[in-house]
Amino acid sequence: METKDVILELRTKKRLSQEELAEKVFVTRQAVSRWENGETIPNIETLKLLSTFFDVSINTLLGSPQQLVCKCCGMKLEDSNISKETNGDFNEEYCKWCYSDGDYTLDFWKQYIKIGGIEKFDEFKKQLIDEFNVLLEIEGLPKVEKLNVLSGSFINLEYRLPNGNKIKFLNDKASYLGSQLELEGLDRCIGIAANMEFLLISSYEADGKNPELVVYKKR
Repeated sequence: METKDVILELRTKKRLSQEELAEKVFVTRQAVSRWENGETIPNIETLKLLSTFFDVSINTLLGSPQQLVCKCCGMKLEDSNISKETNGDFNEEYCKWCYSDGDYTLDFWKQYIKIGGIEKFDEFKKQLIDEFNVLLEIEGLPKVEKLNVLSGSFINLEYRLPNGNKIKFLNDKASYLGSQLELEGLDRCIGIAANMEFLLISSYEADGKNPELVVYKKR
């Protein structure tokens, strides 16, 4: 869908005339008409006003030319889960669970931003990737290409020990660097998670069912 069609559809859903929409975003009726005819597109400041008024991202207004992904956790971004700033503007770099009201919500991400900035954070991720690949090479498993910041509440699986007891190794309220690796031809996946203190590798079926601990290694 092109920008002209998006604006026309959003305006129609709100049952606004071109003149009424023009008043909302401080332009002329003729400007709205040119947008909807495809002659021009709104400038960036007007796109921000339209984004706030219609409660959709600028990416949506432009016809969704980009595949938006959260830079923190890697989640695919849509208007329903994109984060917002304190003034209500969309922040199209993060999901609403990783960034909210002008701040990061996950402690792990915030910690590395504070102590060394994004470059140091990326260096640490690369270091963990190398460490995981050494372990996975021994096990003959797929290589790790990237790590995302994940909430412990999403990945804190419960494992059964040899004595029959069950245990969780993570903290629901903490965040970790991790990823999921697909195993070709098998109905199980490999999950990896780490922080500054340990590396964890597990396998499980769809939706985290029947998890088995593969490696838990102190760093």
